[in-house]
Amino acid sequence: MKAASAPASGSGHTHPAATAPSVAAGHSAPISTREGSTAESRLAAQMKIRLVHDLRRLKEIKSTELKVAAKRQMLPEYRDWCDGLLQAGRSTIGNVLGSSGAEDVFPTIMVWSIDTGDWTRALEMAEHVLRFGLVMPDRYKRDPATLVVEEIAEAAIRAQAASQVFPLDVLEQVELLTVGVDMHDEVQAKLQKALGVELARVAGEIDTGPTDFIAGANRALGVLRRAQDLNPRAGTKTRITQLEKAIKAATAFQEQAGTAG
Repeated sequence: MKAASAPASGSGHTHPAATAPSVAAGHSAPISTREGSTAESRLAAQMKIRLVHDLRRLKEIKSTELKVAAKRQMLPEYRDWCDGLLQAGRSTIGNVLGSSGAEDVFPTIMVWSIDTGDWTRALEMAEHVLRFGLVMPDRYKRDPATLVVEEIAEAAIRAQAASQVFPLDVLEQVELLTVGVDMHDEVQAKLQKALGVELARVAGEIDTGPTDFIAGANRALGVLRRAQDLNPRAGTKTRITQLEKAIKAATAFQEQAGTAG
């Protein structure tokens, strides 16, 4: 499976490949001694064994809702180890990082964070995965960028279909993280649709006058039209029509008010 080709960050010069940091006794600072390296390897092996056990347990659960609940219970057991890798990434210049010794664990925990709606954690981990070109386990059948975009966009669309608000800043950060990454148009269309719907909601809440509403609505309209261009079956036609009518009405009101003034 091809890993996503996210833009490199930093100066372009890389330090020697970092080893996976130790999180023994609750600490995440790297250990440079031979004893520390052995501890790191042992801890990585423990994470691999734990993941195999947890995946087996999840496979035995039929309900999606119960799977999510189980993942929520499992996630704290991986947090310190993942925090250590995140810290190692922050301390690294460039986009080359040494092997963690448990390659499938970090990307899997990123996915579980998405599944459980922990958007802050998921995006923090996604930035690391994309920056260092981590490869998704074969069971996910997608490169990291595609998976992040599709899973979060679909979560937003489900929430919107239920008349629930989805955090606009999460969608904007997903777009920023994956800008320039090659992926299927249908996947990008999902993100643009979700973004457009939230932008339209924000525009509809503007109470500072028609000028601000028109500006916000036009931004939302452009994003929804982009989704429609990427995928004609994206399901944005009705919202586009509604926004066009709202903008037209607000413009007419604005012009009428200006004439009256």
